[in-house]
Amino acid sequence: MDGAHDRRVDDHAKGRIISDAPLSRPVPVALRYDPGSSPATVRFGFPGAVEWSFPRALLETGLRAPTRRGDIGVWPCGRVQTVVERHTDDGVTVVQFDTTALLRFLKHTYAASTSMTTH
Repeated sequence: MDGAHDRRVDDHAKGRIISDAPLSRPVPVALRYDPGSSPATVRFGFPGAVEWSFPRALLETGLRAPTRRGDIGVWPCGRVQTVVERHTDDGVTVVQFDTTALLRFLKHTYAASTSMTTH
């Protein structure tokens, strides 16, 4: 089967929730992309059915320089980490990722997008 569902990207990464507590907490994050339904959007899924959706371009830009759009901010943190934060009425959630995991995810999303235009 070579339908649009085959081109979905479902990667996984470990994030670290950064808070005022002395130790940050590791959290598994599902990195998702579906070019068939929303080619400009990436989704980060957290435990407890929490999902953040935001523009793929925001993630890409934020790997190189601080950027924000709406309630999501992304910026590099040193040479090998990237921070993604989300503002809600309940407060701010800050998650730190290894940049290589996010770069790999972006690479997979662009490959999926390209396959949509070449089939």
